[in-house]
Amino acid sequence: MSFGFFGIQFGWGLQMGNMSAIYEYLGADESELPLLWLAAPITGLVVQPIIGHMSDNTWCWLGRRRPYFLAGAIGASIALILMPQSGALWMAAGLLWVLDASVNISMEPFRAFVTDLLPDKQRTVGFAMQSVFIGAGAVIASKLPGWLETGGVSSVTNSVQQIPQTVHVAFTVGAFVFLIAVLWTVVTTKEHPPSEEEILAMKNKRSGLSEISAAFLNMPARMKHLAGVQFLTWMGLFCMWIFFTVAVARDVLGATDPQSDLYKTGIYIANDCFATYNLVAFFTAIAFLWIGRFASAKWIHVVSLACGGLGLSSTLFVRDPTILTWVSFSGVGIAWASILSMPYAMLSSSLPKNRVGVYMGIFNLFIVIPQILVAIILSRVLSQFDQINRLHVVVFGGVCLLLAAVFTALIPYRDQPNSELVEG
Repeated sequence: MSFGFFGIQFGWGLQMGNMSAIYEYLGADESELPLLWLAAPITGLVVQPIIGHMSDNTWCWLGRRRPYFLAGAIGASIALILMPQSGALWMAAGLLWVLDASVNISMEPFRAFVTDLLPDKQRTVGFAMQSVFIGAGAVIASKLPGWLETGGVSSVTNSVQQIPQTVHVAFTVGAFVFLIAVLWTVVTTKEHPPSEEEILAMKNKRSGLSEISAAFLNMPARMKHLAGVQFLTWMGLFCMWIFFTVAVARDVLGATDPQSDLYKTGIYIANDCFATYNLVAFFTAIAFLWIGRFASAKWIHVVSLACGGLGLSSTLFVRDPTILTWVSFSGVGIAWASILSMPYAMLSSSLPKNRVGVYMGIFNLFIVIPQILVAIILSRVLSQFDQINRLHVVVFGGVCLLLAAVFTALIPYRDQPNSELVEG
């Protein structure tokens, strides 16, 4: 049931590691990057609650959640194929909106899927297993452009070839991986059909907007406590995703020209860092299957966020690419494994069964709203204050993760370690 996340994260990984560079290849300034990245949070803000509500109230021959997996995968695959063909900034930005909307359509129901099909005692394992596939997909996606160059694919850019051929090939591969992985889940996983009472309740439910509003106003207490944690966490991650790749090229290595070999070296080093944090997340998620028997999700998350915050903050001082890749971003990887699983494990048992999808969508609001604020505020800050550079923004992201760890420690959450987590 989680294999589709391999493909979803393959697409995300290509986007996270390459979009800022694509924008700069096409002539974007650093102050424009946050606004150009607004596609991800805004589409998430609009799409996820709506898709969550719709999937709660869908039942057809393909199931409840699976129609949305498939529709999103088709749209995302088309956008991935077209993205490197962009000849202008507006085209790349427009395709990013299509890509992110499609990814959100696929991704949101996957969270509800685990809650639908697994009993409470197995959900931590279920969400951790999603993290395993997410880590695997992201590692390969992050390394793929570098592997292609090593294999002889050209990374040259010029007035005719504005975006390297390595990126063209990587995004095309990503499109097929995304579609095939999601198809695997769609074909091999069956959903539980609703009872006659549930079907009747679906027909009698209020309109989407009123249902989403009612759910928002009646959020479970635990969800409210986790909102602040998610807000700070994703503010920090967004700072990293937007600026880290170009910060390594420009502020660590000192490259001034996006067409230079030094700039491309910086992008490859940054992609190695992303690959490392996803590789560490992969193994950390596997470790969580065992650690969860002895420690609660809350304290796993506290420690993990602290590791990530320290790792990102250290980028202000670390200049050795090896230390940056294997020490700083190992900490980020530990945090990433937890971010993808522990908040959902803490949340899922507090959600009413007939509103799992819509609440997972609403929970996403506390992920996307801070990203929108970061994009709008940072674009202004970077355009007004020359002494603030991309690397400073990345370090600010580390501070946000440290604050999120503190907020998590303050949550009145009494989950106990479950010795049965690995059963079944």
